Amino acid sequence: MGRLARSFALFSASFKVLRAHKGLAWFPVLAGITGLLVAGVFLTPAFFTVHLDTENVRPTAGTYVLLAAFYLVSAFVTIFFNAALISQADIALRGDGGMPGVGAGFAAAGRRWPVLLGWAGVTATVSVVLRTIEERLGFLGGIVSSLVGLAWRLTTFLVLPIVMLEGAGVKAGVKRSVELFRGTWGENVVGTAGIGLVGFLLTFAGYVVLLGAGFLLGGTATLFVCVGLAIVWTLLIAVFTTTLTGIYQTALYRYAADGVVPGEFASVDFSEAFRQR
Repeated sequence: MGRLARSFALFSASFKVLRAHKGLAWFPVLAGITGLLVAGVFLTPAFFTVHLDTENVRPTAGTYVLLAAFYLVSAFVTIFFNAALISQADIALRGDGGMPGVGAGFAAAGRRWPVLLGWAGVTATVSVVLRTIEERLGFLGGIVSSLVGLAWRLTTFLVLPIVMLEGAGVKAGVKRSVELFRGTWGENVVGTAGIGLVGFLLTFAGYVVLLGAGFLLGGTATLFVCVGLAIVWTLLIAVFTTTLTGIYQTALYRYAADGVVPGEFASVDFSEAFRQR
């Protein structure tokens, strides 16, 4: 099985789990809604703390405090809901008759909230540092930031499953994720690449169809409706791919940590997809 074929096989296996447990998609939906509320709570007052004059915009100390809080809380919201998703994806993948639930996911993530908050602080700090490097060093900074960011995402890809399913802390979770990455990294990017590619193709196709229809049918009102539908379609695809990524992340953890291939992924040769190095 080639890499591209394996990518789509992993996508299909993740989709099979989602199709059997559609409720898992509620986690990214609720994360998006909560994220919008967080943005409103922090960015609105941040705007009013900025000093505006005819020459420039001058952020105040209060602006920076609010933006820092926004970064941290936003990261925590994303991580909390992803952790809840992973806890329930693991139940779905066990195949022992257990039924995942939204409330159970929130309860599981809630029990680990101090660690999740600590991990949010780490990820928010890394994001700020990478963005600063990109801004300060220009084109070279963009390359360095992209490479370091990719390495960071790959080596910490399994931190959340480890935190949720092993009960590890932040430091131990990162160390364990790096160990699993080194031992079975094979091509752990294959699954996420497949999910990302499908998401891109679906989004692109939706834009072509909807915006094309808007231009062909003519009329300002029609075009605005088609643009609105395209935005909704993009959000739906984002929910879809985020859920699939959480499922795949959990399946990869189970294989990397326990050598167990979840039933839905039985058709994929994990021993080849994630060869020991």
